[in-house]
Amino acid sequence: MSQPPFLPFTRPSIDDATIEAVASVLRSGWVTSGPEVRRFEEELEAYLGGERRVRVFAHATGALEEVLRALGIGPGDEVIVPAMTFAATANVVRRVGARVVFADVGLSTRNMDLDHVARLLGPRTRAIMPVHFAGLPVDMDRLYALARSAGVRVVEDAAHAIGARWHGQRIGSFGDVVVFSFHANKNLTSIEGGAVSVSSADTALVERLERLRFHGLCKEPDGSYDIECVASKHNMSDVCASIGRQQLRHLDRWNTLRRNLAAHYFTHLESSPLAPGLPERGDEGHAWHLFSLLVPFAQYGTDRARFHAAMHAQGIGVGTHYPALPDTTLYGVEIPAGDCPNARTIGRQTVTLPLFPAMTVQDVKRVCSTLHSVLRVRTTATA
Repeated sequence: MSQPPFLPFTRPSIDDATIEAVASVLRSGWVTSGPEVRRFEEELEAYLGGERRVRVFAHATGALEEVLRALGIGPGDEVIVPAMTFAATANVVRRVGARVVFADVGLSTRNMDLDHVARLLGPRTRAIMPVHFAGLPVDMDRLYALARSAGVRVVEDAAHAIGARWHGQRIGSFGDVVVFSFHANKNLTSIEGGAVSVSSADTALVERLERLRFHGLCKEPDGSYDIECVASKHNMSDVCASIGRQQLRHLDRWNTLRRNLAAHYFTHLESSPLAPGLPERGDEGHAWHLFSLLVPFAQYGTDRARFHAAMHAQGIGVGTHYPALPDTTLYGVEIPAGDCPNARTIGRQTVTLPLFPAMTVQDVKRVCSTLHSVLRVRTTATA
C-alpha cells in the first residue's frame, strides 16, 4: 500500500478568489502601496474594533523595530523580552541600540513569567515586550498592571495571535502597541507582512510610524514632500495587501478549525506518556498558531535530529519553535548558565506538530500514531 501524501507542519490556505484578487491588482498597473493597502488597514481596524488605528508593514520584524524607534527607545534603555521566542523579538531591541533583558517563560504556556518580569523591572526599563506564544494570550490584566506600576510601555509581539482573544476582547483591540505578523506560516498571511495596532487617540505615534515605514517622508497635497527623519523602507505592496484582505474574510473560521484540531491532539495525547509535554490548553480565545509538544528525547533513546528524520521518513513534517535565545551564540554570552531554566528546557525538547486549517481529524490521528511509533511509546489507541 502506498504511503499517504507528505503532511507538512504548516501550509497556507490560498483559494481561487485570492489568486484572482492578486491577478486583478497585477492587471490594474498599481502594484505597490496604494488602494489595496488602505482597504486592508481599514478592514483590520474594523475587525479588531476598539477604536484602533492599524498601519501595515512589509514584515512584522520591521514593524517591531520601528515601533521601538517611534517610542524613543535606544542606547541606555532596556527592554524585557521572553527567552523563548523567535530571534526577531530580541534582535529588534539590539538593532535600536537598547539592551535585551530576558525573562523566563512558563513551562506549559511558553509565555512570559510575569513574576520574573516583576523582578527584572529597573530604572532603565523602557518597555516590556511579551509574546502571545502559539496564539495563547499572556495574562493581560497582570501584564498591564505591572507596566503601569513601573511606568513603562508595552509592545505586544502578537505575531502568533491574530484572532486570539483575552476575556472576549480581540488581541490588538486594546492595550498599548500591538504588532502582528502575516508571514506565510501565520494564521493570516499576506505572504510577507505585518501590522501595528495603536489607540486611535495616539495620532502622533500613528504619524511617526507612517514616516518611519517610508523614508521619513511627509507628503504634501501638491505632490511634493518633506523629509522629517532618517528612516528605512517597510511599506507593504498592494499585491500582498490583496492577499491579506482575502485571508481576513476566513480568519475566524480557520481559527475555529485550528482549535478543533488542537482539541483532537489533546484527545490522542493527554492519556499518553507524552502528556506531561503538552502545551497549556487555554480557552476559546487561543488562536492555535502552533501545536508544540515537549519530548524528553534522551528518555526515548534518541535526539531531535534523529526524531525529525524519522518523522519525515514516515511522511510527517515537524518543526522546532524555538531554540531558547539564551542558548544561541549571540545571546548566550549575556545570560548565565542557570538563568531562564524553563526556556532552556523548552528549547531542548520542543517539537512542533502539523497544524493548519486544511488538515483533517484523520491527519491528527496519523501524526499521533506516527509520533508514538517513532518514539516507541506504549499507549492505548484512541478511536
